[in-house]
Amino acid sequence: MKSFIEKVDFFAGNDPEKLAAEYGTPLYVYNEDIIRQSMRTLKNIITKYPYTANFSMKANSNLTILKMALEEGLNADAMSEGEMRLLFKAGFPAERIFFVPNNVAVDELKFAVDNKIMVSLDSIDQLELFGKNFPGSECAVRLNPGVGAGHHEKVVTAGKNTKFAITDDQIDNIFEIAKKYDLKVVGINQHVGSLFMDPEPFLQAVKNLLHMAEKFDNLKFIDFGGGYGVPYHKVSEDEQPFDFESFTKKLELILDDFVKEAGYTPLFKTEPGRYTTCEGGVLLGRVHAVKTNADKKFAGTDIGMNILARPTLYGSWHDVEVLRDGKPVYEGDREVVTVTGNICESGDIIAKERDIPVIKTGDLVCVLDSGSYGYAMASNYNQRLRPAEVMIMADGSCKLIRRKDTYEDLLRGFDI
Repeated sequence: MKSFIEKVDFFAGNDPEKLAAEYGTPLYVYNEDIIRQSMRTLKNIITKYPYTANFSMKANSNLTILKMALEEGLNADAMSEGEMRLLFKAGFPAERIFFVPNNVAVDELKFAVDNKIMVSLDSIDQLELFGKNFPGSECAVRLNPGVGAGHHEKVVTAGKNTKFAITDDQIDNIFEIAKKYDLKVVGINQHVGSLFMDPEPFLQAVKNLLHMAEKFDNLKFIDFGGGYGVPYHKVSEDEQPFDFESFTKKLELILDDFVKEAGYTPLFKTEPGRYTTCEGGVLLGRVHAVKTNADKKFAGTDIGMNILARPTLYGSWHDVEVLRDGKPVYEGDREVVTVTGNICESGDIIAKERDIPVIKTGDLVCVLDSGSYGYAMASNYNQRLRPAEVMIMADGSCKLIRRKDTYEDLLRGFDI
């Protein structure tokens, strides 16, 4: 029997204990080969028609990973001026960046327009704001296909109960504003949600969006969004990966029908974020205390909810593996344990009531599938320091790609 990290040789000969000793815990560790392979999979989702995969960088904004995405031929989505600036720093040219904001001030729109970055507007009010300030410009609009998907209601971004996008009954308003300000709507985009393993809702949303596209004239691009799922239960339930081969065949049949009926072929896009980096990252933490309360066992680690917010925010599942002396423990006695962090919150739980090998103070906990929405959502809550990030490079070497916070960093913004 092998653990997942052994199965994929995640650490490529590097001793996790030595990494923990050198960089401290908690510690985000990435594997270059795994991330690049994910990027290549996404780049080739559509091969029959003009296509680009835009890395939704909110999932992981590390500069080294952004440079990898650029090298692998991915374009990028940005949600803010800060993300656009970071993409420029990584080397992305303006034509490979797509600004898809939500409820932003005119200053951020101006930054995009001044830097020749395509902007998508996701409400009639935002389109009006854009038109008033940048008449005669090209732009895109984000449409709500009426179908949502995702692992939690907080990540479903289409359908009836969402703040995002323009609904079908408002399309005439789009044309009115476009005419009023001489705007050229050259693209449409959608995003149905995050982390779906069943592709059918997404494919239905694609059909709906293409039906809405018929109301527009010769669009330059149509963006279907992202959300492709990752098997977070790969160890605990042997969950299988997202079936891209079957998905692509179904998607291309839908595109065939559209191209035939529409009489033209736009550039098709998707916006994968999570899938790009998720399985290529793990989170190491140290067990500092083991205790029993009311017959329930707890393993207290230094992985607080400020380091990995997803379990607290969404009730998300991450498989965990126990490491002792740098090796995974998977034989011998097992027990039900709740793995917690070091933050003063009752919701500070990484893994609730898990059947895992007997865990001891001093062990390392390895939280799988932490490469997306991990460090990107980290904070200094409780004035805890954000961790370092390291990359296991293709040649097996280990590279520090972001240093750990210092206590001086916590004081940097104050006038003292």
